[in-house]
Amino acid sequence: MTVTTRFAPSPTGYLHIGGARTALFCWLYARRHGGRFVLRIEDTDLERSTPEAINAILEGMSWLGLDYDEGPLYQTHRFDRYREVIDRMLEEGTAYRCYCSRERLDALRADQQARKEKPRYDGRCRDLTEPPADAEGEPVIRFRQPRAGHTVVDDQVKGKVVFDNAELDDLIIARADGSPTYNFVVVVDDMDMDITHVIRGDDHLNNSARQGNILRALGVEPPVYAHVPMILDESGKKLSKRAGAASVMEYRDAGYLPEAVINYLVRLGWAHGDQEVFGLDEMIEYFDIADINHSASSLNPSKLDWLNQHYMKTLPPAHVARHLAWHLGAMDIDPGADDGPDIERVVQAQAERSKTLVEMAENSRFFYREPEGYDEKSARKHLKGSDTVLAALVDALSALQDWHAEAIHQAVSGVAEEQELKMGKVAQPLRVAVSGGPVSPPIDITLELLGRETALSRIGKALEWAMRQAQSNA
Repeated sequence: MTVTTRFAPSPTGYLHIGGARTALFCWLYARRHGGRFVLRIEDTDLERSTPEAINAILEGMSWLGLDYDEGPLYQTHRFDRYREVIDRMLEEGTAYRCYCSRERLDALRADQQARKEKPRYDGRCRDLTEPPADAEGEPVIRFRQPRAGHTVVDDQVKGKVVFDNAELDDLIIARADGSPTYNFVVVVDDMDMDITHVIRGDDHLNNSARQGNILRALGVEPPVYAHVPMILDESGKKLSKRAGAASVMEYRDAGYLPEAVINYLVRLGWAHGDQEVFGLDEMIEYFDIADINHSASSLNPSKLDWLNQHYMKTLPPAHVARHLAWHLGAMDIDPGADDGPDIERVVQAQAERSKTLVEMAENSRFFYREPEGYDEKSARKHLKGSDTVLAALVDALSALQDWHAEAIHQAVSGVAEEQELKMGKVAQPLRVAVSGGPVSPPIDITLELLGRETALSRIGKALEWAMRQAQSNA
């Protein structure tokens, strides 16, 4: 048996964090067993499915690096196949035509609810051999659910779950207009695509009994089911669009690396001992359905920040630089074309002091764009009254033949000694002069990355500013 998993999102919105975790678990299980991972787009909800949502799903999968062996496969391309299976089930007697009107069904439901019974179809049309006299319009098609006994789902996360067949409805598998319903098309797809393991959210657990019985009626054993507990927000509540159910691409936009998001997702409901950081190869090696937690997991943004900084520091600078370039591009900065340092060197200089790529990009703007002004508080504290120090720095740095961090450090230290100042009293005015604010990598590395011409030009302008301040206060 070739292990085959599938991720089957409905394209009615973006790829949210819960869906991405499901996709990851399915992907990891297939990869661990040398199997197949299928991407299936469940787009039979024609009113709500949109091309934009499909693109958002594909974009999210691509950004996360979750490649698929087959797909994307679209249910709307398979309507002929669904009709073929329905015709077969009608012929074999595992499905039947139901002529009940909406009014009758509404009245039946109201009556059952009044008696505090579970609403279900009463089977009026189940054994008809011809349409009833009051039939109007086209019938729906219902699955002939077994009524006796029990259906057992041996779920790999929840354990054995027993369903009383008497409680399972004769669900509609095709509407009056001929369009198939969700629970039916899922079954046909899983059968045709040889899906062996279905890993999905536990909100689908109740569907597993119905879907399994349809598969058995078609002469096929159901796949192995594993229903994963939901993800909760920080306060322990169910995720919603207002609280935590963010699009995967929002994590990209917020400055997270895909490796950090993948590592974060895999730990939302799965564990391998106490290990927190996993390379992709380790995830594939260790991942097993049996290790999925039985209880819900909660989002922990600080854990994601920690992971992101870890990956920014430990991944190859060239890899991080590719993602940083995207964020710089969003600021209208092209690090490959604009004047400025090599972006990989910027990553090396900034990785220790950035939690996100957005933060790194903002803190690195000054390498590619001259600051429009100085941070007011920093200028008042460090530039004002520093004209003598800045003038000495211009002289010392202009005399350098070797524009590298070590030589720059010696020159700045020399000015501090000559002025009988601590290093910070020299480095901070210099930092504000070249970056516009109080934060940058070590000042010698900052100046080296900026280059001689740019650094000296900015120091000169800061000196002019300091001198004007001194004159205005005279």
